[in-house]
Amino acid sequence: MKWTEGFIAVDWGTTNRRAYRIDSSGECRDEFEDSEGVLSIADRIGFAGAVGQIRERLGDHPMLLAGMIGSNRGWKEAPYVPCPAGLDDLAAKLVWAGEQEAIVPGVSYVGDNRADVMRGEEVQLLGAVASGRVGPDALVCHPGTHNKWAQLHGAAIQSFRTVMTGELFSLLKDHSILSDLLTGEVEANDTFRSAARYALRNDALPAELFAVRARVLLGQAEKKDAASYTSGLLIGTDVRIGLSQSAAEDVVVIGRPDLTRLYSAAIAEAERRPTELDGEKCFLSGIVEIAKRMS
Repeated sequence: MKWTEGFIAVDWGTTNRRAYRIDSSGECRDEFEDSEGVLSIADRIGFAGAVGQIRERLGDHPMLLAGMIGSNRGWKEAPYVPCPAGLDDLAAKLVWAGEQEAIVPGVSYVGDNRADVMRGEEVQLLGAVASGRVGPDALVCHPGTHNKWAQLHGAAIQSFRTVMTGELFSLLKDHSILSDLLTGEVEANDTFRSAARYALRNDALPAELFAVRARVLLGQAEKKDAASYTSGLLIGTDVRIGLSQSAAEDVVVIGRPDLTRLYSAAIAEAERRPTELDGEKCFLSGIVEIAKRMS
């Protein structure tokens, strides 16, 4: 089996998956995305069928899978590689789920009286370095449901910290006293930036979240701005946590453009210099580099 002749790459998350057909030159020739995340698969036996569906759409090629597919809720658990972790370390610890299906492990960190884990983001982070989009030593922010702040050193993930900002916003939107206020679109506007500035300079998030409602009730703010203001408070707090790890002036933000835009706005309010990178492109660079190490 020669991976350099072409393969299928899958970024398989909790609720969604994206699959790519990679040709012999490392270029993506076809792709699709759907909502068949790992939680939608009934049991471990069902993953073989789900993999077969991907091949029906993209061809009969060997497959390299990353993300939650390697978790204890996925097809076959791929144990975490401890920090510091680079591409060589990931490639050396691939777990085979079938004769032609290999799973990329996640990365773990233990130190400073805390512990942390990631699955999927490591391919994007290291892919950004391998492609030259990010230097070997950098502070990287990876927005998502569970945002990651990673310190890269020597082209490896040296340490990282997770902040549950995306999940917190979702919980507030669906299950809190603020639910009826958080129906609008979040934009990186003046309202968002004002809230981010406040959160960067003050440690009062629980109180300020309640104040979102009080401000609207007392006519101090408009309901349509509540979602952006709340997001600004959460992301500003997130950025304050992340930037406390490093004095670096430049911060690379990798992920979906709608999220990198918000984090970049908050990072700029902290007087740092953000650079946005598309997470999909970084993933493809990383997964191709891992495949090269398998040939």
